[in-house]
Amino acid sequence: MAAEVGVSAATVQRIWSDLGLKPHRVDMFKVSNDPQFVDKLIDVVGLYLDPPEKAIVLCVDEKSQIQALDRTQPSLPMVAGRAGTMTHDYRRNGTTTLFAALDVLTGKVIGQCMPRHRHEEFLAFLGTINREVPRRVQVHVILDNYTTHKHADVQAWLKRHKRFHLHFTPTSSSWLNQVERWFRELTDKNLRRGIFGSVPDLIDSIQRYLDAHNDNPKPYVWTATAESILAKVQHARTTLDQVITQ
Repeated sequence: MAAEVGVSAATVQRIWSDLGLKPHRVDMFKVSNDPQFVDKLIDVVGLYLDPPEKAIVLCVDEKSQIQALDRTQPSLPMVAGRAGTMTHDYRRNGTTTLFAALDVLTGKVIGQCMPRHRHEEFLAFLGTINREVPRRVQVHVILDNYTTHKHADVQAWLKRHKRFHLHFTPTSSSWLNQVERWFRELTDKNLRRGIFGSVPDLIDSIQRYLDAHNDNPKPYVWTATAESILAKVQHARTTLDQVITQ
């Protein structure tokens, strides 16, 4: 752009900065094409804004293929005048999958690491939830449309455990599941800078983070109504249609 308009690159950068423009940034989005989008949205948001009595609302998902990464050289700590350092390359020491259930009311998280990401592991995690949630309480589970969650064995388990009620988010709408935000914090605060010599080291680190979080949990405050979300989605669809038809 600088060459096109005949100014220096520093001038273009200064103008962009003054106007708050960041053309190098790209935000990710995808408009859901789920034919049941509205019904699923209203169902999930209703659980956030008006949860049922004598029940617990859990946001459930799996963070799969978490890598136990070990750096090829020791990292240097942060000191005055120098940021902490970390090598760009690493050694892979295996993976684990974290199953997590975020209690919408309290912010507490039930978590369990498992080696794989199949319906067998999902059933085992449902069993963990069943043991940890008091028997008298109904369990409403918000989760995505992954086929593991709808397996025939899962359906059979639900028939035997009638206090469990599954609520599926619309496709391409992971932002509706509050546990995704907790996963992001786990990554930023624990995993991204972590150095793990083995999968057990990784699992221990995740468990320590989980325990620390549950010692002082803070729920996420959901304020968006279904109507306000639908208005934004409709605006996005209109804009997308305009781009497609150009």
